[in-house]
Amino acid sequence: MSVLAEADLRLDAGPIDYALLVIYFVVVLGIGVMARRSVSSSLDFLLSGRSLPAWVTGLAFISANLGALELMGMTANGAQYGMATVHYYWIGAIPAMVFLGLVMMPFYYGSKVRSVPEFMLRRFGKPAHLVNAISFAVAQVLIAGINLFALAVIIDALLGWPLPVSIVVAAMVVLAYTALGGLSAAIYNEVLQFFVIVAALAPLTIVGLIKVGGWQGLVQKVTDQEQLSAWPATELTGINSPVWSVVGLVFGLGFVLSFGYWTTNFAEVQRAMSAKSMSAAKRTPIIGAYPKALIPAIIIIPGIIAAVIVPEMAQLKAGDTSSGVVYNNVLPLLMRDLLPNGILGIAITGLLASFMAGVAANVSSFNTVFTYDLWQDYIKKDRPDEYYLRVGRLATVGACVLAIGTAFIAAALGGSNIMDYIQALFSFFNAPLFATFIVGMFWKRMTPTAGWVGLLAGTFTAMFIYAISEPSFGIKWLELPGQGASFLGAGLAFVVDVVVSVAVSLVTRPKPDSELVGLVYSLTPKADRSHSTTGEDAGWYRSPALLGGGVLALTTVLYVIFG
Repeated sequence: MSVLAEADLRLDAGPIDYALLVIYFVVVLGIGVMARRSVSSSLDFLLSGRSLPAWVTGLAFISANLGALELMGMTANGAQYGMATVHYYWIGAIPAMVFLGLVMMPFYYGSKVRSVPEFMLRRFGKPAHLVNAISFAVAQVLIAGINLFALAVIIDALLGWPLPVSIVVAAMVVLAYTALGGLSAAIYNEVLQFFVIVAALAPLTIVGLIKVGGWQGLVQKVTDQEQLSAWPATELTGINSPVWSVVGLVFGLGFVLSFGYWTTNFAEVQRAMSAKSMSAAKRTPIIGAYPKALIPAIIIIPGIIAAVIVPEMAQLKAGDTSSGVVYNNVLPLLMRDLLPNGILGIAITGLLASFMAGVAANVSSFNTVFTYDLWQDYIKKDRPDEYYLRVGRLATVGACVLAIGTAFIAAALGGSNIMDYIQALFSFFNAPLFATFIVGMFWKRMTPTAGWVGLLAGTFTAMFIYAISEPSFGIKWLELPGQGASFLGAGLAFVVDVVVSVAVSLVTRPKPDSELVGLVYSLTPKADRSHSTTGEDAGWYRSPALLGGGVLALTTVLYVIFG
């Protein structure tokens, strides 16, 4: 895989760029040191003592998502597929984020669980809990590896360091501040990183649009006009039929993958769990949804611009791969061609901030699940809290070491577009988990046995579809060149999980109703799902329902304009 090793692709950074980078790293590590002072228990280290305001957790919620998946993956998607990439932000995120805030956070926060797998333990018992905890831990280490790989690509472009050295150095920096201050350090750094990322990417859009003659100039220069329309996105899905492409997007991405990711991914939900009140927890994902809806302007648009003005990228679009460049190289190439020294330093810092935020989110959620859901529940029970605080810190080290290994997997499997790999991972881990959650939360008859059997059935279905969609299997109708195989796998995993869960539930014994209060919608009193409207939670502008309606309306308007 090309990682910009050629000399003519090296970023021409000057002293001022390096100075900005050094200042940023000093601030990041300083936040870790300061956060350490507030850590006196395992809950402080792993869940910030549930003490953070909604605006902090809301920005951290979206910043934790602004890792390699967003910046490298989505700009690559923008260059390769054009405006269709907005589906990952709008139909593929906003409705699920609002659903998480309004419907699911009252159960997560109200039940006082410390993690998503712990919710599975209370609802379905130990087998489902163990399956979920192990699969989540594996997924976080794999996704942290993707972020580390992306970070190493930028360090290589900046300094010319070999990929292995870049990966190890990047991991050590993340390890330093997360091991010091735990989740608080990660969250406060994510708030800082959000603003740094915006400051880094906005100049690429602005300078790029000026260079191509504004939006109309860009429209005229894009040779494939279909890439300026979000629908039907046949190139993105790899499904030739426009109707089935839209079905795949709406069901596979908009429902299964999207709701699976945003409502059950503890790396995101953990930020909302650290909020200081039920109201703040419900508002966290909804506050994050506003920048999520608008951020395509500084992520997808630069990708489309790169396909027009970067010579190597224009060659690649035309089918010429002789330059050795792949779509994952969009950002370094744009930075090389568009940004002067000083602004280049801000952009480089923003990219490093983004990928570090992604790794930190994966590591901080991994250490919580490993400490509480695996070590405390199955290996060493009933130890003093100081013991679990120490385990949490050691788990942080272990996660970073494992992520170094999985970064090389990402380098090998990421292909020319890292989004293909990560969407496959989401179809394996998130889609079946969402099916189990949604049935178990709204149908009290679902049994503990159905919880783990359905989860495994859905996971293996997604893996099977991914495997047989490879060209080597020779099944022509499954050889989807875009990310359609992941959409199909996710959709089938969801359906299989639901069908198996219902079938198994009908022949096994459910839990008594008394054990499901606070875990199943129909058995939970409305008062337990409600939030305070006094004190710091007072004011109409703090209403989660109003904020949720507002961001859904904003997304609808954006689709009307750009769809």
